[in-house]
Amino acid sequence: MARWVQTFLQAQAAELDAATNTQLAYARDLQGFAEWLASRGLHFMQVTQDQIESYLIDCAADGLAKSTRARRLSAIKQLFRFAYDEGWRADNPALQIKGPGRAQRLPKTLDLAEVDRLLDAARASPRDGLRNGCLMELLYATGMRVSELVSLPVSAARGDPRMLLVRGKGGKERLVPLSPPARAAMAAWLAARDAAQEVAQKAGKPASKFLFPSHGKAGHLTRHAFFGLIKGFAVTAGLSPERVTPHVLRHAFATHLLAGGADLRSIQTMLGHADIATTEIYTHVLDQRLTDLVLQHHPLAKPTKS
Repeated sequence: MARWVQTFLQAQAAELDAATNTQLAYARDLQGFAEWLASRGLHFMQVTQDQIESYLIDCAADGLAKSTRARRLSAIKQLFRFAYDEGWRADNPALQIKGPGRAQRLPKTLDLAEVDRLLDAARASPRDGLRNGCLMELLYATGMRVSELVSLPVSAARGDPRMLLVRGKGGKERLVPLSPPARAAMAAWLAARDAAQEVAQKAGKPASKFLFPSHGKAGHLTRHAFFGLIKGFAVTAGLSPERVTPHVLRHAFATHLLAGGADLRSIQTMLGHADIATTEIYTHVLDQRLTDLVLQHHPLAKPTKS
């Protein structure tokens, strides 16, 4: 079964350019399913639809969230689709199984004043203020995923671009417009970065191809390092660190655009969502805000005095 999983993951990486995090998630989910089968003397080759459903029932009994069970079923479905296409099995036992669905949770976000405080905190960093200001300006101005942000090539920032080319999931590229503050922050950081790179090259170090270089193995600032930075900005800004993550800034970008009158299709394109249904979650955020607004301010919504 390990060979099945390994071959499947290699194909995902080669054919679909699946991200490393996606491959790791598939590996964990399929390993758990394989261990469940092995404990019952079963193999991927003989497993039936009923047995896959029994596994999902056991996952539910173990208290796994709907989203986790849905993700595990997705991995299983893709494995057996691959096995059928490769001729390893004459059927696909997972084809007719419907998932538990995902519990719809409204995305956490920040209001405009809170975002401004975060940006101010990043710019005022005692170290790397220009870099940190640029990171936060770009994150909020474009709604990029954090992995897309930290791995930006420096070539994308050359020439004071009005649009930024972003390489997203599956290697898909998209253009996102840059606001004037984001362009100014990027230009200021680029000048400082290039000066530091010139000094490094004179010392015999190779030039970095990334906008946010680092000395680590990846060659650029890591997601984990940026996660720590943004928590520090939250503390400086007087916000709870638990409320602030890079993804929350992505949600703020989309929510604030929608509140300002942007259409869902445009927001979908800028976020890099494959399905507009993913983008529609932000309409629920606004629905809740409008409901609260009416309840707070409409004269007939206020309780009458007895």
